[in-house]
Amino acid sequence: MKTIKFKSFSSGSCGNCYFLGIFSEAGACEAGVLVDAGFSPRRLKKELALEGLCFDDFAGLLITHDHNDHIRSLGSYCKHLRKPVWTPPPLAGALSRHFITGEYYGRCSRTLAPGWNELVPGRIRAQYFEVPHDASCTYGYALLLDDHKFVIMTDIGRMVPQALSFARQADTVVVESNYDLYMLRHGPYPKDLQDRICGGHGHLSNEECAQALRDFAHPGLRNVFLCHLSEHNNTPELAYQASSGILQGLFAGTDTRIPRLCPLPRMTPSPLFVL
Repeated sequence: MKTIKFKSFSSGSCGNCYFLGIFSEAGACEAGVLVDAGFSPRRLKKELALEGLCFDDFAGLLITHDHNDHIRSLGSYCKHLRKPVWTPPPLAGALSRHFITGEYYGRCSRTLAPGWNELVPGRIRAQYFEVPHDASCTYGYALLLDDHKFVIMTDIGRMVPQALSFARQADTVVVESNYDLYMLRHGPYPKDLQDRICGGHGHLSNEECAQALRDFAHPGLRNVFLCHLSEHNNTPELAYQASSGILQGLFAGTDTRIPRLCPLPRMTPSPLFVL
């Protein structure tokens, strides 16, 4: 029986990078992709090896937006690995002008068309959707891995209808739960930065994430991973509590299994989750 596996290498302002793959019954990775490049190739090689994986186990990279914590190592990936970097056209243009991506990005750039795109023929397809965030342009992705439906939306200032539409069909959703509003308003950040974070083009709060979960949860949902938790304005416990209450209320007392809910660690790799 084939399985889908997911791993976060880091998730937050310190850097963002995620692996998603299809595995054979014997445990070999048959097809995989990375999402974002905020984790160095050297560290990635080490962490993949600990899972019995290597660079050959992902076909290329999807990039969500051009903030440094998501593309810090993209130039190095392009220089040394020469794998495709898939983005919508506006983001490709922004990355081609970004000082971090360097001279090697152009030869790796692959633009995505509207609708479904074949990343690994017959195995992995992806479709992008735009989300509000204060980068040049920011996207979430819906992916089909064989018949597993996966959605990732990180750095999202507010929930939007298209994101909810994809999430309502997904088996697994990775969604931002960045800050606790009380911690943000009573924390160390200056007022203008607080306003930027919660102003609709910054980040999603625990309560906003929980409300989105209420809107998109459905009987086929199996996994919810909370990503991009703030170091100063949140805790894994607070993020978990906000969304856990929603899931308990929606699924308790029904015949449907309550989806797994897991906050992703900020600076350390997660386990290799079987989805």
